[in-house]
Amino acid sequence: MLTRACALALVLTAVLAGDAAASELIGRDARHADLEVNGAGEAHVAWSEDGATRHVVARGAVNARPPQPGLPQVSFRLRYGARAIAGAGCGRYDGPPLAWLVAACRAPDGSYWALQRWARLKPNYGGRRGGWELRLSHWSGPLPRLQLWTDWAYRRFDHLYGRYTYRGEPVHGFRVTPQGSPLDDYGRNVFLDTRDSRYGAGWRRENSFLVQRPNGVVCYGFYPHGSRPSGAGTQYRATVIGPGVTPDVVWEGAAPGRFEAGRERQANAHQRRLFAGRTGNGCRPL
Repeated sequence: MLTRACALALVLTAVLAGDAAASELIGRDARHADLEVNGAGEAHVAWSEDGATRHVVARGAVNARPPQPGLPQVSFRLRYGARAIAGAGCGRYDGPPLAWLVAACRAPDGSYWALQRWARLKPNYGGRRGGWELRLSHWSGPLPRLQLWTDWAYRRFDHLYGRYTYRGEPVHGFRVTPQGSPLDDYGRNVFLDTRDSRYGAGWRRENSFLVQRPNGVVCYGFYPHGSRPSGAGTQYRATVIGPGVTPDVVWEGAAPGRFEAGRERQANAHQRRLFAGRTGNGCRPL
């Protein structure tokens, strides 16, 4: 066993600013949201925002493409203000469990639509609160898979590493800023929270980091940052936007605990296999 934390694939809303090709941002600080779908690949969403009722109809996208330079990722066509769709209904949801779920429907063609709501934008290194975002997804078949494991960096700092895939293919982008923010519809950042750390009790935001090309690997070390202490906690939670219009996913696991040389050797061997083919200043065993 490489680590104490097992790899899980659950669903949680997460969104990166500017991502059109992802679970779609529908509204901010939305309440009382309702979802209807039909057999023509359309969804109607109604919600309350700033004291008013808002409406949008989404169509034209399902699932995701694997990363392909020059070919846009799938994305919804949105018509705000549209108040209805023909044949509207909401079939009983029998798909995989979804976190932060507001509403979910099974469409007549067997595909699924879901609304999720969560606070994405929080200050790094201890932030607790952020604005709530309402997000829409449409998919069939398996969910994206975020696999993470824990070990140590330099024998003393907690360290996370893993990979992000969809239907067996790595998820990654092609263009990023120097700070690691994606500049295309394929790129993704992972948002990392830490529990019961020196920032305080409960879940706090640690940071975010890039899913790397070409094999969708990720890594992060819990180091001190200037005057800020290490954000090492008792548990970690990582959330990432789904590719295309698929739901977003979360991994959650325990911190690695006290350093163990044998486990570290196993984890480093695992990382050498996992990180093979990385480019640039990417992930590596530490």
